[in-house]
Amino acid sequence: MKKIVAIALLAAVAGGSSAFALEPIPGSITYGGQPATRLQKAPVGSPVPHQFRANGQLYNETYIIQPDRSLKLVSRRTSSVAN
Repeated sequence: MKKIVAIALLAAVAGGSSAFALEPIPGSITYGGQPATRLQKAPVGSPVPHQFRANGQLYNETYIIQPDRSLKLVSRRTSSVAN
């Protein structure tokens, strides 16, 4: 049983399943779609950090530049904003 669960999980991850993908939230660079301008000089695979505040939270996101020059959201961390 454990082998079946492990294989199913591995297949989902290897297949690029969106079940584990982060969704953009208001304030994210890709909220509402990809930005109109593309990062042309940064190498593919480069990380792009982004920080913003919303609803009393500080968000730190990291994007990775894809081969088609789009951005993929790969991580998000939150912390409370001190007033």
